Amino acid sequence: MPRIPSSDRRALLVQAAIRVIAKRGVAGATTRAIVAEAGMSLASFHYAFRSHSEMMRDVVAYVVGAEVASAYATLKLGSGIRQVLREGLQSYLDYVIADPGHEQVMQELVHYALRTPGLESLAAEQYEAYHSGVMSVLVEGAAVSGVEWSVPVLDVARLVVTVTDGVTLAWLANRDTAAAERVLDFAADSLAALARPVEARTRENAQ
Repeated sequence: MPRIPSSDRRALLVQAAIRVIAKRGVAGATTRAIVAEAGMSLASFHYAFRSHSEMMRDVVAYVVGAEVASAYATLKLGSGIRQVLREGLQSYLDYVIADPGHEQVMQELVHYALRTPGLESLAAEQYEAYHSGVMSVLVEGAAVSGVEWSVPVLDVARLVVTVTDGVTLAWLANRDTAAAERVLDFAADSLAALARPVEARTRENAQ
């Protein structure tokens, strides 16, 4: 394979790992299986990553980053917060539908990490990445909508992740997009109720 930068090599191996995990599960995603999928040598893997677990962390970062980017792309200045939430949730569902394998991989990783000695922290890191990514979208969404959250934004992010977890698992099981979208309608209504216009706080402080 032509010599390529380490960052590009890492990205190709991460994408290969996602394909292998989607087909064989995490247990089947050995280093040899991943390099074979990527069309690289075993030495290429060790040139790019110090360990298999380091690569798995890059897998989490890659998928979460893509999910967050899809939500950011829906943000429009002047949109109401309910619209911002609903469109962001829809972008997430569209991402799941377009490539179910990515979400199957993320579900697999959580359970694999929880039952594998030495990898337990990976599951916690995965959810920290979810919460951090969603928080950034919620903060920006509030800014473009002229609102603020009436409860800690981390709590709102945790609620969003809880909803999307459930919607993801249900959709992967039954592929019922209409049902998933009805849940997201309800979620957007409920989440929007946790926001208030910035002027409302200004008035409260003035009284």
